[in-house]
Order: sequence, then C-alpha cells, then structure tokens
Amino acid sequence: MDGTMVDNMMVHHRAWQRKLAENDLDLTLEEVKESIHGINEEIIERLFGDRFTPDDRRRIAGEKEAAYRDIFLPELKLLDGLEAFLRAAHAIGIPMGIGTAAPRENVDFVLDNLGLRPLFQSVFDAKMVTKGKPDPEVFLKVAEQLALKPENCLVFEDSPTGAEASRRAGMAAVIVATTHKPEEFARFDNVVRIISDYSALRPAELLHSF
Repeated sequence: MDGTMVDNMMVHHRAWQRKLAENDLDLTLEEVKESIHGINEEIIERLFGDRFTPDDRRRIAGEKEAAYRDIFLPELKLLDGLEAFLRAAHAIGIPMGIGTAAPRENVDFVLDNLGLRPLFQSVFDAKMVTKGKPDPEVFLKVAEQLALKPENCLVFEDSPTGAEASRRAGMAAVIVATTHKPEEFARFDNVVRIISDYSALRPAELLHSF
C-alpha cells in the first residue's frame, strides 16, 4: 500500500526522523530510508535494542503513525492512473488484496478516505502477521484468503525488501519506482516490470506477464 498505492514514503520517513530524534537517535533522511522497513515495533527494537519495553515500542509506533496521518491527510491521493487501473481490474473479475506492513489505522485511513474498500477482497495489516517483510507471510496470507496459488499472484511493490518478500513467496512482482531507483531491483528475477505510475498500465495486459 505505502509507496505502491499512495506516494507517501517520504512523509513516513520525515515522521520517523522526527520521532527518532525525540528519542536521541539522529538520522539523516537517507539513513532513515535505508533502515526503516518492516513492522514498526520490529523497527524500534532493531534500532534501539532493549532500551524500550514492548509497551513503549507500541506507544512510540502509535505516535509516529498519528503524526504521519496528520501530515499526509491534505495530500492524500492515489498514484496517477491507479484508480482507473483498480476499477478496470475489478470490472473483469481479477481478485485483489492488500498485504502491508502498515498498521490497521493507516490502512483504514487510505481505504476509507478514498472509498476503495469494496475493491479488495482481502486485507492484511501489520497486526495480522507474526513476521514482517522480507518474510513472505503477509503475501501468502492474502493469497490464501483469495484462494489463489502463489504462482498465480502478482505483487506490486516499491522496495527491495518487498520485492524479496514476493520472491520468497514465489510470486511475480511489478515494481513501482516511487521510493527506490530501478537499478536497485536488478537482482530480482521475479520482477516482470518497473513502472513510475499506473497511467499506461492495463490489467488485461498483465495477465500475460507471468
């Protein structure tokens, strides 16, 4: 969802940078970009070790996400071409789901504010899995709920961590280059296309990509 449906990753990075600095960890935006991936509580534990209790990690994560939503609400919109792409895919019966490291509040923030919930038959957020990306758990759970085999799924991702998760799941991937450069995905043999947005993408043509 983040970076593939909405171009929000720099907003997340700025919110993380601010929250980490409040806890005496000063990172550049480039350092934040490199180190922030996965589930929030896992990120905080990875960066701070055992400095914070589980309750503290949940509190810090919640404060960061609330700041993100406040910053992003006035700018909230789908990537160019995505709404038409989603509605065209829905119209021809392609089952769709969301598997994201975002918390439920952020999923609701996007789906409900933009009126997209009826288009997705499966939604898994950070609290519904035990392992974050690059573990493939979230993608496999979405596929299971959609009653699809992994080899019949196509994942849209924006990060090398997400691409690795799709590779481990046995799924092809389309990379949306909103956050990372295309050359960062050269090592992934499951990537079938790299796009900047959805303007020129048609659901029917992707059925023949994998």
